[in-house]
Amino acid sequence: MFNLASFLTYAVVTAVTPGPNNLMSMSEGSQKGFRKAFPFNLGILCGFVIVMLVCTAFLSRMSSLIPAIKTPMLIIGAAYMLYLAWETWKSTGIEERKDEKGGFVSGLLLQFVNPKEYIYCMVSMEAYILPYFNGNTPALIGFALLLALIGFLFTLLWSAFGSLFRSLFSTHAAIVNKVMALLLVYCAVSLFLH
Repeated sequence: MFNLASFLTYAVVTAVTPGPNNLMSMSEGSQKGFRKAFPFNLGILCGFVIVMLVCTAFLSRMSSLIPAIKTPMLIIGAAYMLYLAWETWKSTGIEERKDEKGGFVSGLLLQFVNPKEYIYCMVSMEAYILPYFNGNTPALIGFALLLALIGFLFTLLWSAFGSLFRSLFSTHAAIVNKVMALLLVYCAVSLFLH
């Protein structure tokens, strides 16, 4: 029998933990404020929905291929996170960005290289949903959209957190950037510890 409580616990715990979406949303919130960071978060939502739907369709049809694609996906995702960590580490501070464009596009594109998101979908689908709903297309679409919504809500929370502590972050920008960079490195390394 499908265990909704267990599924939701996994989804919420996974969505709330630091990852590229949450850390970048917090960074956007601290740099621009919550309202100006919203296009970035909206891009995350759109990309999240696309990735969840495609990943769900793929998993429901080709779950036997997962071991073959998991390692390359993890390597590409970890490399991207390490790149983000390096850029954050070498940044001299958190400053207001002059170019307000690209927030939506940046959030959208981040989803296609975010390994945490793929793992989130794979584990959710393989462990909780597909054993009970494989072949039920409306249910699978509903679960994919629910996973995207849960992830989006927590990126908004992280963005609000960044916005609330904006003055603290700007005063201690070098330290904040170092901590964010180290958290991104942790996220990259932790991909291989599971």
